[in-house]
Amino acid sequence: MLPARAQQASKLPTIGFLADSAPSEPSQRTAAFVQRLRDLGWIEGRSVTIEQRWAQGRYERFADVGTEFIRLKVDVIVTFGGAAPAMKQTTSVIPIVFTVDADPVGRGLVASLARPGGNVTGLSLQSTDLAGKRLELLREVLPSVRRLATLANAGFPGAVQEVGEIQAAAGKLGIEVVTSEIRKPEDIVPAFDGLKGRADALYVSGDTLVFVNRIRIITLALGARPPTIYGSREYVSVGGLISYGANFPDLYRRAAEFVDKILRGAKPADIPVEQPTKFDLVVNLTTAKALGLDIPTSLLAIADEVIE
Repeated sequence: MLPARAQQASKLPTIGFLADSAPSEPSQRTAAFVQRLRDLGWIEGRSVTIEQRWAQGRYERFADVGTEFIRLKVDVIVTFGGAAPAMKQTTSVIPIVFTVDADPVGRGLVASLARPGGNVTGLSLQSTDLAGKRLELLREVLPSVRRLATLANAGFPGAVQEVGEIQAAAGKLGIEVVTSEIRKPEDIVPAFDGLKGRADALYVSGDTLVFVNRIRIITLALGARPPTIYGSREYVSVGGLISYGANFPDLYRRAAEFVDKILRGAKPADIPVEQPTKFDLVVNLTTAKALGLDIPTSLLAIADEVIE
């Protein structure tokens, strides 16, 4: 947890940092961001103040946090992609750096990746581009897969776009897709009830709602027993089967470099949006054994991490 010392260090540059987790939850992403800031000379409480807030999976909090950051007169706002539109609506003046976003151009956050043009810049996650790769990985684990279920937050545009990519990729592989939508935590259990006996495997599309409720989702997935693939390591480390996607701590480290440039005078409009450069494949062998699955040695050989 990052202490807030705005009154003690009011003359220091201030970063408003919105995390997508809960205050009680240690975050590798936040730790990576803070450590990179330190490397660049920005030490919390000495050369910079960090005002951290937590979304806790509640989309209605985004605008309120943005308003609070304005009141605190922060010099730059750091946020995950899901909250970036709300932050942009709140202020067109304070620089905003998004740590991850699936489609910043399509969602109107920036004019283009090369020339953002406004007060917003950051890192594009490209999660939808990875749908085909994740399906290929699922097929390696379960070559007989014919029906794939998706679990996604229908209220999050990035997830809706990703489901479209899944359907397109699955169609090319001759796989039928069964979609299951959620919009709030209370929808998760009924969504799994509705999937019983309807799919051979499950693809979970991540967003703030899904991330905060990942323990519940993973527990239900283990109970329902379909092999399940996720977008980041945080799901597999707590019992998910497989994840493939951008390395989130690396993206947060790079977000700190954006903040460094802005605090030293650069304008977000002139800082190009960057793409992920590091991708991780993580496999949980304990979960595989619990599901009675044999993970191919060819897949284990290319995995970045195998949890046993």
